[in-house]
Amino acid sequence: MKKAYIILILAATIAYPQISNKKIYHPFTGTLALSVEGGATYELTDYTEWAMDYMGRLMLEYYLPTYSKSTFGIRVMGGAGFLRNRDKKITPPEVRTSLIMAGGGFIYNLSLGERVFPYFYGGVTYLMFQPKDIQGQNIDFANDTISYKKNEINYNAELGLRILLADNLTLNFSGGVQISPHDNLDTYVFGNNDLFTYGNVGLTFSFFGENDSDLDGVVDSKDACPETPRGIKVDINGCPFDNDKDGVPDYKDKCPNTPAEVKVDEDGCPIDTDMDLVPDYLDICPNTPRDVKVDEFGCPIDSDNDGIPDYLDSCPGTPDGVKIDRFGCPADTDRDGVPDYLDNCPGTPLGEPVDQFGCPQKKEPEPQVKEVVLSAGTTFAVGKANLLPGAYAELNNLIAAMLADSNSKWLVEGHTDNTGSLQINKKLSLQRAESVVNYFVANGIERSRFTVRGLGPDFPIADNSTEEGRAKNRRVKIIRTN
Repeated sequence: MKKAYIILILAATIAYPQISNKKIYHPFTGTLALSVEGGATYELTDYTEWAMDYMGRLMLEYYLPTYSKSTFGIRVMGGAGFLRNRDKKITPPEVRTSLIMAGGGFIYNLSLGERVFPYFYGGVTYLMFQPKDIQGQNIDFANDTISYKKNEINYNAELGLRILLADNLTLNFSGGVQISPHDNLDTYVFGNNDLFTYGNVGLTFSFFGENDSDLDGVVDSKDACPETPRGIKVDINGCPFDNDKDGVPDYKDKCPNTPAEVKVDEDGCPIDTDMDLVPDYLDICPNTPRDVKVDEFGCPIDSDNDGIPDYLDSCPGTPDGVKIDRFGCPADTDRDGVPDYLDNCPGTPLGEPVDQFGCPQKKEPEPQVKEVVLSAGTTFAVGKANLLPGAYAELNNLIAAMLADSNSKWLVEGHTDNTGSLQINKKLSLQRAESVVNYFVANGIERSRFTVRGLGPDFPIADNSTEEGRAKNRRVKIIRTN
């Protein structure tokens, strides 16, 4: 029988191995537990009729410390109860045996979740008993003639289930068997040895054990992070792992391999102040404006390498080595519309008409200028009122005519297509007309000689339903009025 208990314990150990290195909090670990139980008894003896009685017991158990789903313990117990036997074919026809028992053994407790704990117990019980007949008289002789001892050591096996009601209180259900090495419990010596079964319900109160409120395998007294969410792996201090040591635990860290000492946001990712997708610790230009394209170092892209980033560069295709102005356009010292790197005559007087090489053109009698139309596409940037360098040549020709006839008066009209709101188009057309007049004034023409109007889309000269038509409608018209 002892061999059978050993085999059962080994089988249970194999069936529920401690397969994980993860610490698991077991509520019975390192505890001393006191149990009170009561229930029914049923004896299997030479008497064949069904008869039940009752019993009660006290148990004291100690469980070894563990951080796995199972734990071993030691039990000592004491109790009392009755066994009842009936059979009309046997004399006496009914026997009730009183019991006083004490015993001990080993208990193996498993964890099925956070509150359910099945267990197996095996041990021995010292039993003192006294059979009595139906009138309550002691029966001192087996088969009415054979003297026998009324104490013995039984073998005890038990299966049970404990349900955790509170940190240190469980509700117990158990069923077991007491196997006698003799045939004396019913006073009738015949056939097989006696045994009885029992089923109990009770409560267990645990002493001295430590709580683990967040069930992370580290008891509260040693847990530096006692409110860790369920299922999160923790270190020996009970805190969630933070492998990159950025202050954001791995289970929250969207960037788990951040280099050491790099500042991170609440998601554990390196801070990117200018939101250009290059983190600050790699960003050479950490204050790039929003939505500007950057290179791998976080700096705005400068396609022509002229020192002016593309988002500020009005002339993004400048050749290498060419001097530029603050807008990224080639310098034009004499403002003749031909950049210095192409200008063969860099000192041309202001307003002097030049050819494609920047040299003065041969002067010929010029017809009187009555009207000039400037295309917005070549005169202004899209949606802007700032003059482009490509407009200077035409404007300089007008300046020459204006200087030649100081009595001339001029009407400057700004026009747009019908794309966008009327208010914005009116404003833009007026700003463009004023930009042209400001250029004239800056080059020596009196402002009083000009009338400025922003007419928006009101006077189209082409079909606004086509791109070609809209391009023609975007214009500045300069008209001599006398």
